[in-house]
Amino acid sequence: MKRLLLLATLLIASPAVAQDSLRRDVDTALATAPAGTRFGLLVVDDSGKEIVAIDPDKRFIPASNTKIFTTATAYASLGDLTHPDAAAGTRVRIEQGDAVLQGRGDARLSAAPDCTTDCLATLADAVAAKTRRVHDVVGDDSWFPDERWSPGMSWNNIPTRSGTGISALTLDDNEIALTVTPGTLGMPPRVTMPAYYALENRAVTVASGKTDIAFDRVPNGTVLRLTGTIAVGAAPDKERIGVDDPAHYAAWTFRTMLRARGVTVTGAVTTRHRSLDASDDPAKRGAAPPAHPPEAPALAALLPGPLAEDVRITNKVSQNLHAELLLRRVGHIAGSGSIADGQAVLRRVMATAGVPRAAFDFSDGSGMSTYNRIAPRAAVLLLRWITAQPWGAAWRETLPVGGLDGTLARRFGGTTLDRKLFAKTGSLNATAALSGWMIAKSGRTLTFSILANDIPDGGSATKAMDAALVVIADAN
Repeated sequence: MKRLLLLATLLIASPAVAQDSLRRDVDTALATAPAGTRFGLLVVDDSGKEIVAIDPDKRFIPASNTKIFTTATAYASLGDLTHPDAAAGTRVRIEQGDAVLQGRGDARLSAAPDCTTDCLATLADAVAAKTRRVHDVVGDDSWFPDERWSPGMSWNNIPTRSGTGISALTLDDNEIALTVTPGTLGMPPRVTMPAYYALENRAVTVASGKTDIAFDRVPNGTVLRLTGTIAVGAAPDKERIGVDDPAHYAAWTFRTMLRARGVTVTGAVTTRHRSLDASDDPAKRGAAPPAHPPEAPALAALLPGPLAEDVRITNKVSQNLHAELLLRRVGHIAGSGSIADGQAVLRRVMATAGVPRAAFDFSDGSGMSTYNRIAPRAAVLLLRWITAQPWGAAWRETLPVGGLDGTLARRFGGTTLDRKLFAKTGSLNATAALSGWMIAKSGRTLTFSILANDIPDGGSATKAMDAALVVIADAN
């Protein structure tokens, strides 16, 4: 009888003992991160039962885990995303002798020489077929209010591709390609780039060593300063530079295309922005959004591909600009396309998903803002809600896969989670994040969110986070 009682006691206690053991193993893995790193973690099984929880309701900077919330809101509020995205097509019109290029939030407009779809050249051909002479070339991005950067964007990111300006008129990801090739020893290297920025080349060609090229530009400035070194015989260094006024850059490029087609441009490159005002804040206006003024008929308009393809790009490679444009597209449904409009829609979707309002705050759509906060539980609740949606499987396919592609291509390879973890990454100063699903050793699907904040300068918590998730997968 005593043996039976002892056996029963052990059977009852064993789940708790196993959970305590797992928690110790997870703590051991996380302890390999730099001292001072602060973690939040929540893992639940397919029934919603907690497996591991570390400060699951405390708030953390989520970095690009913000894109989970933005892209899910797009799927939930923009309708069927599998059809061509006609609403966002860039168009051109002739208005009192000016060629007006108008954007409506398309993230994929291209000026690449090998472009085959959604090409700026198509619009240039349309103008050239209509007239051989225009006055100004106007970049019109007034479809959204002029909010090129969100609150909490670090100024030092603005010259980079990660912090490029946001605009309804976007060309080539609002990035300018720059190639640095070694020159004569002791002299500046050769630089190839469009003449949109003036170049101040302070870089030097050296005898040997690792290429170390840096660039800087004052926000809204037109002078790009290049510094650093590149060795004789080194491979060309390729950089991508952010654009502060995307509408102006698109119009500048369009003028070049028109001239190449024999169209004389007698005026200047100008822009048409719409200033942000009280009407762009849903808390300060009535139910009806401000109306756009009537426009002249379009001479030609492009037809972008399905928005679902853009969501895939956004999540797989963590494309900041595309995420920000999605937020503004969402805000244009019942508003003016402002950040505030987009966030109002996001909050409504989160309420529907059962995510507590206190568990999140966002100031942008991409995660570049240091003002953003989420609790691990917010991400897990949202992910479990996504699973139950008709579009949930399609959305999950947009996430990077461990050991296979996107921002997880070099993580989890050779582990239990190789090709079995589907999650959105996040990386920002002193911050790392990963949230999604993983298939455990038993075959069960677990939903998780792990966030690391206050990582000491120069340190990384990624390996510790990955090790903790592998420990959990192996134990389940």
